[in-house]
Amino acid sequence: MKHTGARIVIETLIEQGVTTVFGYPGGTILNIYDELYKNSDRISHVLTAHEQGAAHAADGFARATGKTGVVFATSGPGATNLVTGIATAYMDSVPVVAITCNVPTNLLGKDSFQEVDITGITMSITKHNYIVRDVACLADTIREAFLIARSGRPGPVLIDIPKDITAASTEWERVDPASFTSSHAKSKVPAPTEGELARACELLSKAKRPFFYVGGGVVIAEAANELRALAERLNAPVSVSLMGKSAFPAGHPLCTGMIGMHGTKASNTAANRSDLLVAIGARFSDRVISDPARFARESAILQIDIDPAEINKNVRTEACVNGDIKGILAELARRVPERKADSWNRQVEEWKSHVPAMYSKKTPLHPKFVLETVHQTLGDDTIITTEVGQHQMWVAQFYPFSKPRTFLTSGGLGTMGYGTGAAIGAQTACPDRRVVHVAGDGSFRMNLNELATISHYKLPIIIIVANNGTLGMVRQWQKLFYDKRYSATTLDRPPDFVKLADAFSIRGFRATTEAEFADAFRKAAAERTPALIDCYMDIDEMVFPMVPAGKPIDELLLDAQS
Repeated sequence: MKHTGARIVIETLIEQGVTTVFGYPGGTILNIYDELYKNSDRISHVLTAHEQGAAHAADGFARATGKTGVVFATSGPGATNLVTGIATAYMDSVPVVAITCNVPTNLLGKDSFQEVDITGITMSITKHNYIVRDVACLADTIREAFLIARSGRPGPVLIDIPKDITAASTEWERVDPASFTSSHAKSKVPAPTEGELARACELLSKAKRPFFYVGGGVVIAEAANELRALAERLNAPVSVSLMGKSAFPAGHPLCTGMIGMHGTKASNTAANRSDLLVAIGARFSDRVISDPARFARESAILQIDIDPAEINKNVRTEACVNGDIKGILAELARRVPERKADSWNRQVEEWKSHVPAMYSKKTPLHPKFVLETVHQTLGDDTIITTEVGQHQMWVAQFYPFSKPRTFLTSGGLGTMGYGTGAAIGAQTACPDRRVVHVAGDGSFRMNLNELATISHYKLPIIIIVANNGTLGMVRQWQKLFYDKRYSATTLDRPPDFVKLADAFSIRGFRATTEAEFADAFRKAAAERTPALIDCYMDIDEMVFPMVPAGKPIDELLLDAQS
């Protein structure tokens, strides 16, 4: 059947199982939006307030479901407004397909109105990108983009389509996505060799002090059950990175909590006292290892990852297993002998008892109380999104995640402005679940325009603004390391967030005490409508533990006087 390029875009997206796209229209993408209008009964569109919000929404949709998120934008500034969202997805290995349109092919390279080389701009932050110059190649380009986005280590792919290509016509036939292959997609996951598996089993069997360091790759691989089975078989204590927070239940006896700059004493000390550190779907970020020369200094390191580029990139390993984490963990659990709990486990339990005084009653409303109230009220199925900063670390420290894909946050890029868009994507993807977005007042200012989207679509997202009147994490560094020179971090300015919520027809609450927050959250949770709670917190409430930059991770500051 003969279709225009615009119709081919819509038909091929539907073929790929896409039900929702996020975006913002403009001149060069009008043909596609016209087809979207004609096919609105088959594929829905969420109009955000800004293209960056749309990119983060597609990202949140993907993280909450494991499916590929899709975002549309027009040329020039529309396309460049996607860049931060694309980079965020790239750093955290999120499958997103971004479709932009450009000026007609005869105007490319001539500094035409709203022309930009978006493929050149995004080359380093996508798994692959394309500019389509022949309508006959359009459908297979989209198919290949989806295959690349979700294969191996997932990530974003961008397709740029000149406007004349969306108007041109060619034959189109549906193709079963399962049968589509491409030499460019590298869709085959490397199979671990027998030698790799045997060496891994040897190390695991001989280890007296095994310790797991788990990253977001376990969540992506849907391998939480396999991880738990292997950890329990070996009685191995398990730490998690920020991205791995939902990979292993926080309440499990083997869980030692987060590792790294704001990790627990148990995780950070155990990493440096273990004789075998097993990194699973984790990339040894600088926020985890701090000083590479003094990280896991008594340990052999076994790394398990789907991406061979991550092996020996930041830390030298004793052995590695390259391939699908889910299958590898299942195979290792089948092969390794059971290990009984012993003095190593007792020592780790003793370290776990050393919890700093992070819950000060000096503060009328403490973040720990806020997050405990959220969990007690809504339970384990709640999806939590965050921005970036102190509030993000408080969520990671205090919220007891127990199920995968319930914690959506920007880890690698650290994108302030990520969370509101991500909450929109997650709530759109999971309409029957509750989504709670925790934001700092600084980060929230960067995306509060998306309140318009939340209001229009009546998304029952509860937004909690941790309002301490400052860029809290930067102020914390200024207080500890810059002799309290608070340069450009105090936010002594509007808006009043409750009044702002009202302007968007969103119910707003103000909370300055535990009682006020508990009452506000109970009311917000009881309704299936959007809500915002402005929570006043002490400007000098800080995040501890903390590893100063460049120090080994077991040299933690437990409070401001450490």
